[in-house]
Amino acid sequence: MKKHIYSHLLLLVAVLLLVLSCNHDDEGGPNFPEGSTESVNLWVQDSMRRYYYWADQMPAKPDYHLPVKDFFKSLLSPQDRFSFAVDPQAPSSYPRSVRNMYGFDYAVIQLPNGNIVTTVKLVMKNSPAFNSGLQRGMMITKINGQAITASNAEQLTSSIKDQTVIDLTVGNWKNGSVADEKNIKVYYGYSFEQPLESKIFEKNGKKTGYLYVYDFPDGMTSVLNQKFALFKASGVQELILDLRYNYGGSVSSAAALCSLIPSNITATSPFIVYKGNKNGGEVKRTFAQQIAYDPAALDFNTLRANALGLNKVYVLSSNSTASASEIVINNLKPYLQVVQVGDVTLGKDMAGFMVEDKRKPKKISWQLHPVIYKVFNANGEGAYSNGIPPQIAANEFTALPLLALGDSEETLISSALNSIYSKSAGKEVLDKGLKILFQSDTPSAAIGK
Repeated sequence: MKKHIYSHLLLLVAVLLLVLSCNHDDEGGPNFPEGSTESVNLWVQDSMRRYYYWADQMPAKPDYHLPVKDFFKSLLSPQDRFSFAVDPQAPSSYPRSVRNMYGFDYAVIQLPNGNIVTTVKLVMKNSPAFNSGLQRGMMITKINGQAITASNAEQLTSSIKDQTVIDLTVGNWKNGSVADEKNIKVYYGYSFEQPLESKIFEKNGKKTGYLYVYDFPDGMTSVLNQKFALFKASGVQELILDLRYNYGGSVSSAAALCSLIPSNITATSPFIVYKGNKNGGEVKRTFAQQIAYDPAALDFNTLRANALGLNKVYVLSSNSTASASEIVINNLKPYLQVVQVGDVTLGKDMAGFMVEDKRKPKKISWQLHPVIYKVFNANGEGAYSNGIPPQIAANEFTALPLLALGDSEETLISSALNSIYSKSAGKEVLDKGLKILFQSDTPSAAIGK
């Protein structure tokens, strides 16, 4: 009898252990001491299982003992170029780029005659680079005393991300060579929010508005509204959007910009479709809904009062045109003709939001920025991970020195203006003998938003 009871007890213990084991697996993994690296990694894994677009591709048995940033990377799909994680308590965990550290970008190009030159293509307003006197169109001959070559350009770019001050030898492009060389120092520092820059070009009585949009921060609807009110009051009939260096940002701000352009939309017109994993499902938003997602935004009807009501828009693009700026290109297409001028875009056909510990008090400081959704327009069109190609191919480095953004003779702007003011569809502006060897804001050198 005792033997029989003992056997039943063993069976009961075995069943309890099995149940505990199953519950334990359902919770996502083993228990680790609070505050340990392993416990943080377990939170990262649980968060990614819930939100990550490629959650079904995550490894079943990751190494919880890895440093948090390495653990996060170990969960990512090979298709994922954009997800990242940062710890606000550890500045070194943040992605670094020449642009976000110093406020400028450059391109190393090989000219048709074989010479290799480096030109400054972007200088952010009120940035360390701007304050040092650097300007778009200047040529860089040396970085920290080293002449720039095709073989060392990427290594030099990587090295200056680990410094707090860089020495540049710069000059001006005159008669096919660099002149007036001088040395300048650029210190690591903060770049203030970038202004929207606008101009109005006129020829044969037709007015064309030009708007340079550096990025899409939340809360930009008021300034967008002001710019379009000016365009409308001035009788603008055509529009050029310059998104060539726009990494993206707020989809709500991008939707607000889109709402100010076409004629045939209402508050209930579909703007975007988000498609996530099995947990995220499919989310559809109208123009009004997406704009209102930013609590500081002007509402759809207020913006529409200054809409231009166009049936065509020109968008200037490059390999740095990404994310929300690609959404502008793709999601306007159901409502008007989009004529893209420049180069193929980066190909970030996805969106997400920051995932963080919401407990009070917060126990984990890390912030995750995973890819959560693929994005599509009102017609269900998307899947542009290889970038969106232009209708009018143009290389802004064809003519040196690079002219200021907003100059009517600048290569991409003049290509769009030629299409607007002539009867031709626009000519390709390419020099087959010119090669872009390296750019400081390429995906390997910069972080997408």
